[in-house]
Amino acid sequence: MDKVCLVTGGGRGIGAAVAREMHARGYRLALMSPSENCETLARELGGVARRGVAQSADDLKGIVDLAMASYGRIDAVLNHTGHPPKGDLLEITDENWDLANDMIVKSVVRMARLVTPVMEAQGGGSIVNVTTYAAFEPSLWFPASCVYRAGVSSFAKLYADRYGPKNIRMNCLLPGFTDSLDVAKYGELAAMKRIGRVEEQAKAAAFLLTEESSYITGQSLRVDGGLTRHV
Repeated sequence: MDKVCLVTGGGRGIGAAVAREMHARGYRLALMSPSENCETLARELGGVARRGVAQSADDLKGIVDLAMASYGRIDAVLNHTGHPPKGDLLEITDENWDLANDMIVKSVVRMARLVTPVMEAQGGGSIVNVTTYAAFEPSLWFPASCVYRAGVSSFAKLYADRYGPKNIRMNCLLPGFTDSLDVAKYGELAAMKRIGRVEEQAKAAAFLLTEESSYITGQSLRVDGGLTRHV
């Protein structure tokens, strides 16, 4: 039976690249994104799609239900979401802090609640959360993202402890500046003196999503071209 990969934020950028990479590795796809992009890509790759946003519990349940109705299993999940509102540190409103929490942390927790019983019944699975290179080296450029994405790494470590015995793994992918956005001017900040390509992020994500990384869980993999200084 073909394995199944569910991707949120799967209409463009890193999410779409991961969908293509997992399709190339023989996985069936269930894609979610806010626009019709996920539907277009799903048609191209022979998958299924549902429009939705990561901060909506109903939308997350909807894409999980669609995957199960279509395929009867979920082997890999990529949690990928957009960027929360930016702003000066103390000028970010309570509402925008709450939105960032819903987008980044609660979406991961909610997805875990939905897919963990499925993966337990199957005998295993892998979840990867796309966060940011700045999770452990916070930047005032995007305060809310840094705060909550660091929390996702902490949750992944706790989840790994709890569900490792069930052969269910959770890791985080921490991209540096990548060509899914107009960030070419920041390439000089990386040791490799260029920004990353979405295909490079996708290969790293696929490594964590598949059995190639079968003994890796609770980890945060920085794929940033040497941008961060954390040892």
